This record gives sequence, C-alpha cells and structure tokens, in this order.
Amino acid sequence: MFRNNASRISEGVDHRYKWIALSNTTLGVLIAQIDASIVLIALPNIFRGIHMDPLQRANSFYLLWMILGFLVVTSVLVVSVGRLGDMYGRVRMYNAGFAIYTVFSLLLSVTWASGRAGAIWLLVMRVFQGVGAAFLLANAAAILTDAFPSHERGMALGLNQIASVAGLFIGLLVGGLLAPVNWRLIFLVSVPVGVFGTLWAYVKLRELGRVRREPIDWAGNVAFAAGLVLLMAGMTYGIEPSGRHSMGWSSPWVVGAIAGGTALLAVFVVLERHTDHPMFDLGLLRIRAFAGGLASNYLVSLGRGGLMFILIIWLQGVWLPLHGVDFARTPLWAGVALIPMILGFVVAGPLFGVLTDRFGARAIATGGALGTAATFVAFDRIPVDFPYPAFAVLLFANALAVGAFVVSNRAAVMNSLPARYRGVGSGMNQTAQSTAQVLSIGIFFTLMVVGMEHRLPGTLARGLAAQGVPSPAAVHVAHLPPVSMLLSAFLGYNPMHHLLGAATLAHLPAGRASVVTGRRFLPSLIEGPFRQGLHDAFVFGMVVCLVAAAASWSRGRHVHGPATGDGPAPRHDERTVEARSPAPAESAPAESAAAAAAAAAAADGEHAGRA
Repeated sequence: MFRNNASRISEGVDHRYKWIALSNTTLGVLIAQIDASIVLIALPNIFRGIHMDPLQRANSFYLLWMILGFLVVTSVLVVSVGRLGDMYGRVRMYNAGFAIYTVFSLLLSVTWASGRAGAIWLLVMRVFQGVGAAFLLANAAAILTDAFPSHERGMALGLNQIASVAGLFIGLLVGGLLAPVNWRLIFLVSVPVGVFGTLWAYVKLRELGRVRREPIDWAGNVAFAAGLVLLMAGMTYGIEPSGRHSMGWSSPWVVGAIAGGTALLAVFVVLERHTDHPMFDLGLLRIRAFAGGLASNYLVSLGRGGLMFILIIWLQGVWLPLHGVDFARTPLWAGVALIPMILGFVVAGPLFGVLTDRFGARAIATGGALGTAATFVAFDRIPVDFPYPAFAVLLFANALAVGAFVVSNRAAVMNSLPARYRGVGSGMNQTAQSTAQVLSIGIFFTLMVVGMEHRLPGTLARGLAAQGVPSPAAVHVAHLPPVSMLLSAFLGYNPMHHLLGAATLAHLPAGRASVVTGRRFLPSLIEGPFRQGLHDAFVFGMVVCLVAAAASWSRGRHVHGPATGDGPAPRHDERTVEARSPAPAESAPAESAAAAAAAAAAADGEHAGRA
C-alpha cells in the first residue's frame, strides 16, 4: 500500500496503541454522557439536598439550567475545541478535558451551601464540568481516526459513538440508584473514573496528527458562541409557561433571543467566508459525504433527541404509578425499565461497526434512520398502559436502529475528512447532534403540551369535582399549564399533592384525599389527553427521521474524502476525488503531493469505498 506522511498517521502505528486509544476515548465519552443525564433522575434529591423547591416559579431558572445547561455548554464549545485540537494537538486538548472534567466533578460533590447560593454553585460548577466534557467529545473521534486504519474505523468509531449514546441512558439508571443514597454520589462517582482516565491518557496517548499552528478566529468564535447561546437559551425558556400562556414561545424575551441568536449565526457564516483561518471551515461542506452525514446526523438527533424525556415522563407520570409504583420511586424504576434500550445499544455498537467496515455506511445509515422512523410508528400504536414485554421489544428495536445509524454515519463522516480537519470536522458533527437534541427537547415538550391542553382542563376539572374538591380549586388546577404536571412527574413528585397543596387536601375527607393523591387517580384521568400528546410527538419524530434517511442516501455511493490526506478541503463529485497539495514549505511539490494524496485516498477506498 502506498503511504505518505498522513497515511502513516493511521496505518503505521503499532497494533496495541489503537486499542489503548479506543478504550481510553470510549471511557471519556461514556463518562461525559453519563453525567449529561445522571442529573435528570437525581434532580428531586439534589433540590431536596439544597432545600429548594424546583417547581416554584421563582426557581424555574435553576431547574431549566440544571436540566439543559450541560448540553448547551457542550454544544457551544465542541467546534472551537475541535479546531484547537487541530491547531495544538488533539491528545493535548483531550487530556486537558479529562483533567478539567475531573476537577469540577469533585467540586460539584462538595457543595456546602443551600438555597439559591447552593443552586448557583451547582450551575457554575456544572458549566465548567461541561467545558471538560466538550474537550473530550470534540477530540475523541479525531484521535480514533488517527489511530485506526480506514478498514477498522467503522468498528472503532462505532463502539465509541455507541458508548456516547448509551451513556445517556446508563446515566438514568446510575442516577436512580445513587441519588436516593446521597445526591452527592452522582458527582463523586465520576472522580475516581476521571482521575484514572486522566492519568492513563497522559501516560499512554500520543499525538499522531500533524499540529498546525494558525491564528485563532476570535471574531468567529465570539459570534458563534453568542449566537448559539442566545438561540438555545430561547429554546430552553420556550418550554416554560409565560403569563397566561401554557408555554413561552410567544414571550418577547424568547422571540428576541431566538431572533438575535439566528442573526448572530448568520453574521458568523459571513465572517467564516471571509477569514483565512476559519473556526468552522465551510469548505468541508463541499465534501458530499461529509455534508450528507452532517445533515442526516442533525435530523436524526432532532427526531429522537426528545425521546428520552418523553419516555421518562410516560413511565414516571403514567405507567409506573398505574402499576403500583410510588411517585417518589418512579425515577429509579424508569431507569430500570429502559435497560432494554441500553442492551440494544451494546449490541448495535460492535455489530454495525463491523458491518460498516465490510459493506460501507450508506445503506446501513439510511436503513437505521428508516428503522428509527418505524419504531416511532410502533410506539404510537401501543396503548398508554402498555404490556411491558411489547414496550421492551420496541426499546431494543429503537436502540438497534439508532445504533445502526450513528455507528455507520460517524464512520462515514470521519472517513470523508482530510486528516488536518478531523478535529474541527468531529466538532461540527458533535455540535449538529447536541444543538439538535436541545431543539428536539423543546419541540417534543411543546407537542406534548399542545396535544394535552385542549382536553386536559375539562377532564381534570370533572375528575377533581367528582372527588369533592371545591370548584375554585378544581378549576385552578385544571387550568394550570400542562408543563407543571409533566415536570412534576418528571421530577418524581406526586402531581396532585403538589398542585392542590396541603390546605386544600386537609378539607377533603380522608378517603377522598387518599384517592386524589393515590397512584392511579391522575394517570387514569389524563390517559386520553396524554395519548394525544404522545401521538403528536411520535409523528414529528417519524417524519424528521424519514427526511434524515433521504439526506443520508444523498451522500452518494462512491464518495470518498481523502481520509488520509492532509490538504485543504477539496471539491468532490460522486465518482472522483481531488486532492490539493499541502503548503510548499511542508511538502513535496504540488504535483507529487496531489498524486500522493490521490493514491492514499485510493488505498483507503479499497477498504472504505462503500462508505
């Protein structure tokens, strides 16, 4: 096989090192994603630990940012951090990320304050923990692409990406187990893992990519970060009630934040087109395989990013109480109920990684998107009070379909990139996924609320009145925003006890009060409106995943990026590969460098041609 300097990055390293790189980076992304979701299940214990009611209107800021702040931070930073990895060393940035992540995990676990002071401490430390996670997530795929030859990258990147996706659901289970013991444990458990991973990374990982020191695009970084923060903050507050409205999408602040963020991102695009060293290299979008993979990744994340929240609300707010589980224990059992999904991801990683290396990414990724859409249809067809075996089969099938997509798509995206752009390309891919997930959560919540709010007030008012609840109290609760009820269930609170209050319940006969606050009362009452909300959310997910399948197929059959090349982002059509030479000071003459890059791409094509 012909080798140039860049091809030796992945083809000439020793056999043992690639497995060290795979195991360490997989540990890094796994622990980062576990921490992205572990807080969700532990929120009731966290807020009880700092003596704050998260459902009070004055505390909504802390609740929303504890839920979404970590994801917002990683979304904003991964492209910039990936670019820094290309400029100063991917391993160096990754190692720094492990250290930052570990330090702030420890600081989260030693929170001493309570009330708002405690909440502010947690939010600030959580933001910096997210900074460390961004360093890990942005550089892991690039390190693996450097370490593995092209014909094994599908397996390596697949295992790494599946660990990332599965970590979100493993976090729910781990949080459900640890938080009832002591809420600090959900942060403390990451510390020994982080210390071990940091030392291991500093000792064993080594820089294989070529470091290129270039000026930092400060204007682009500021415009991108400010625009994305505004946009995602607007989306976050859009799910919160505003005035007389059940959600905040019409709030001037939300509209202004989304409009301002969109405008700043437009300015960012203009800046990137007119700078010599852009943060977000738009030229990479000329690579058809990269552009198709990026678009389909964004769409699949948009279609399924809110699914985890919907499943948790479904389990905690309806199914588990109907089956005799106390509201306070529903977070733990929701995590247990989702184990089939974790198993599906575990199976999908190695299976579809090997299949991608052998048969290529296009058909597998497209089939995964189509399969994900099919599982949304199936979820929509089962009753709200479903038989668990059917639900478990659907969880497993959904994980297999999502796994097929993310494994093959990640391999195709990374194989399409010139070696010098692997860090920024990986960051762009991760940003597409993270921002789509935040938007998806807002859309799924909105569709659930819109689906419920037409039928819920009348249903609730009649049900409460039938149990002797005074009419003013019944009407008041019935017309509260459905978000209040959904968040109560999501946080493991008894919704009726929280919404009616102790004073109203004290005036009811003991038997009636017991019925109203019982496990079956609210779930049985809201089953119909909840069904409509689920239907709207699942239809949205299905449609978006079908569009994602089309975007995935559009990547073309014979598109190859110069996976081992080191030149600028080339133009590609369906059946040709062009490669530009590196800078004269760093390479052979242009003609021989172009020939070398083309030969390297052709050699890679023998193994990854179908990608």
